[in-house]
Amino acid sequence: MAHAFTPAPAIHSGHNRPDLDTPEIRQARIDLATCFRMAARLGLHEGICNHFSAMLPGHDDLFLVNPYGFAFSEVTASNLVVCDFHGNVVAGHGIPEATAFFIHGRMHKNVPRARVALHTHMPHATALCMVEGEPLAFAGQSSLKFYGRTRVDHDYNGLALDNTEGDRIAASVGDADIIFMMHHGVMVLGKTIAEAWDDLYYLERACQAQLLAESTGRKLKPVPKHIAQATYEQMRAGDDESARLHLLSLQRILDREEPDYKS
Repeated sequence: MAHAFTPAPAIHSGHNRPDLDTPEIRQARIDLATCFRMAARLGLHEGICNHFSAMLPGHDDLFLVNPYGFAFSEVTASNLVVCDFHGNVVAGHGIPEATAFFIHGRMHKNVPRARVALHTHMPHATALCMVEGEPLAFAGQSSLKFYGRTRVDHDYNGLALDNTEGDRIAASVGDADIIFMMHHGVMVLGKTIAEAWDDLYYLERACQAQLLAESTGRKLKPVPKHIAQATYEQMRAGDDESARLHLLSLQRILDREEPDYKS
């Protein structure tokens, strides 16, 4: 279920602000639009209710987010809107969905290292938000990418429709990059769009593999902790470059098959 958010009156026009149309910002728009399109292809979205956001390059008080009412498959680089932390839409047409503003705005404001925040109800990861115990068992190699990087937000309070709930969610993050939001979904935080997407993709794959293994009825066999830690360190050593190449591979696919994502 989606809820429209009524922003404060726009205090700027993005069309009249050259600082909101730099090459770095245009690339961020393209990169974020890439994530929306591929998330739609992979079934990682839910109607018009999930949201991805990224801090605007060169700004610490403005962020890109998808406008309310658009499916992920409809998002383009140009129809992303720019918001500030006070509810002003400073560039673009449309408004963010209510929980998009209150979750993402407060996350970016209160957790400055969260330059990117991807929130979905993707099915396999969300399924692990609905059961008792730690979500990831760290029994498969893909899951080791997240070893020591996860946190569970146990205090579900319904829809995030005000700053108080947004602040509570942001405070639950700690030093984690992956937040399993009980009864709700997941949030992936990152310092770049490419790295956040890479984490989102592999998180869902890790959760899917775990659920398939559990469906056999046989007991999971976790990786020994010392090997899990060592493998995590191996993976993280090349994560940024692997993520960059991952995103570029998706853009080549979209350039051939859905080139309008860049428009």
